[in-house]
Amino acid sequence: MPKFRLGRTRLLLMLQSADMGVSVSLSSARREHALKRIRKDFGRVTIVFLALATLAFSGSSLGAENTSDWVTGSPREPIHIKAWPGGKKVAVCFVFDVEVWGFGHGPNFRPDMTARDPDVVDEGFRQYAIEWGVPRVGRLFNEEGMPLSIVLNAAFPEKYPEVWKTLRSSAPKAPIIAHGVNNSTDQLPLGRGLDEQQAYIRRTLSQLEKNTGVRPHGWSSPSVYPNADTLRASAAEGITYSLDGMDSDVLSRLNTKSGPLVLIPYPATTVDMGQYLSRFKEPSDMERLWIDYITELAHEAETHPDRDATVVAIGIHPFVIGTPNGTAALHRVLENLKSQKLVWVTDTQAVMDAADQKQ
Repeated sequence: MPKFRLGRTRLLLMLQSADMGVSVSLSSARREHALKRIRKDFGRVTIVFLALATLAFSGSSLGAENTSDWVTGSPREPIHIKAWPGGKKVAVCFVFDVEVWGFGHGPNFRPDMTARDPDVVDEGFRQYAIEWGVPRVGRLFNEEGMPLSIVLNAAFPEKYPEVWKTLRSSAPKAPIIAHGVNNSTDQLPLGRGLDEQQAYIRRTLSQLEKNTGVRPHGWSSPSVYPNADTLRASAAEGITYSLDGMDSDVLSRLNTKSGPLVLIPYPATTVDMGQYLSRFKEPSDMERLWIDYITELAHEAETHPDRDATVVAIGIHPFVIGTPNGTAALHRVLENLKSQKLVWVTDTQAVMDAADQKQ
């Protein structure tokens, strides 16, 4: 539609310009004849523009219902949910990334120190997050009585068994979402074909089942780095939902050649670690961002009650909200969300159940 308005403006300017030119160079009779011809042509062009704009609008509306996914090329369609349980209109899932990076790998608090040996600042930053941040976040959600979803590297329970035990005791019902083997040296074998990715996902699920007693139904690619084969391989291995979709406010179904896969929106904007390390946002900034993001979704739902209910999975990391100031900010966010009448703080499996997406 913006293109149509621009084109119409240009045509009006052309018409005005033509009026001026004709006034200067033609007699009154010839001027009137010329202006009638210009206006007639203008009317024809306007009709064409309106027709094209209508077709474009209709096409985009149809496309929203039945499109091809831009990553995989597979058919993708929205899952229409009028309301979540209790008449809520915005489902919020806090997904807690619990990861293994390894010595010399991982997020750097001070990139200027990475050449040091040992780099006690960055190693301390990472180790603090694991040993102190992970349990602290688990305690927060337990004390608040709020649901949590755990995005888990398969190697974590083996490498940090006591930390895992403490977290699991705080969130015993949290769904576990498979997050590859680790986040540094054993990630998805991208570019090596469908079979190798499927074998990697199968290995991840088996390792998680062995160490946690749970075989996950959800998937989140390490470092959010999948490709087209990943989503098909996920479905082939029994995964029913994925957090690898970052481009929507509503649930959608991806119909891969290996079967359907539900995409739970995981927008890049709301992931704390990217905002913290790349955009230099503090936990207090994330507090404002999360509250504004969710409150606006609720406002839109209240203003337009006929629209589909929305859902957002918010990525949280112990490096950011596992510090005392980070947990304090998240505590205020959870308290705010408790007071919002249209917001449902939940977990990923509850969203699937409410949407009646069977395992």
